[in-house]
Amino acid sequence: MTIYICGDSTAASYGPEKAPITGWGQVLGEFLPGVNIVNHAMAGRSSKSFLAEGRLIPVEKALQPGDLLLIQFTHNDRSDLTWRHTDPNGSFRNTLSIFVDTARIHGAIPVLMTPIPLRQWEEGELVDTHGAYVPAIRQLAMEKNVPLLDVNAAGMEALREIGEEAAKPYYMHFEAGVYPAYANGSKDDVHTQLPGAMLYARITADLLKAQGLT
Repeated sequence: MTIYICGDSTAASYGPEKAPITGWGQVLGEFLPGVNIVNHAMAGRSSKSFLAEGRLIPVEKALQPGDLLLIQFTHNDRSDLTWRHTDPNGSFRNTLSIFVDTARIHGAIPVLMTPIPLRQWEEGELVDTHGAYVPAIRQLAMEKNVPLLDVNAAGMEALREIGEEAAKPYYMHFEAGVYPAYANGSKDDVHTQLPGAMLYARITADLLKAQGLT
C-alpha cells in the first residue's frame, strides 16, 4: 500500500533551504513506519488550482488498488483570487468529489481530511477560522461514504491543551536573524515548524489507525 497526499502548503514537503517550515505530510512517515508515502501537496494550491494545473494526473497514473489518497484543502480555497477560490457549498464540494471519484475508479481508497487549525486566539479562546469549509468536508464525507480524518477538531483540542503562547514554536514564530530564509523573522499562524508538523502528522496517523486504514 502507498499513501498519496494531495493538499496545500500545510501538508507540503520543504528542502533544508526553506527551514524551519515543515509540512505534516513531510513527516507522516515517522508515525507510519514501513508505509510508502508520496507527497504531492504543493504550497499555494487550492482544490481548484491543484486540478487546473494537472497535479492530480501523476497521482491518478500511479494509484493502485488498496492505496490511500489523502485529500486536504481549504486554506487557499478561501482566497479572493478567482483562479483559487471555491464556494464551500458549491465548487469546493465538486472539486473534492473529483479527487474522491478518481481514487475509486482506480480501486484506491479516498480519505477526506479537514484542514489543520490556525493558531488564532480571540479573548483567550481558540477560534476556528475556516468558516463553512470544514462542515462542507464533513458533510461530503457522509454523503459519499468516504473515510474522514477530522484533523481540525483533533488539532484544536490539542492546541487548547498546549495553550496560546506555548503553541508559538509549533507554528512559524521566531525572531529575526535565526533562519537564513527568514531574515526578518516570522509571525505566521498558518504554517508549521517541525513540532507542529509532527503534531498534525501524529494526529493524522492516529486517525488512520483508528479507522483501520493502516
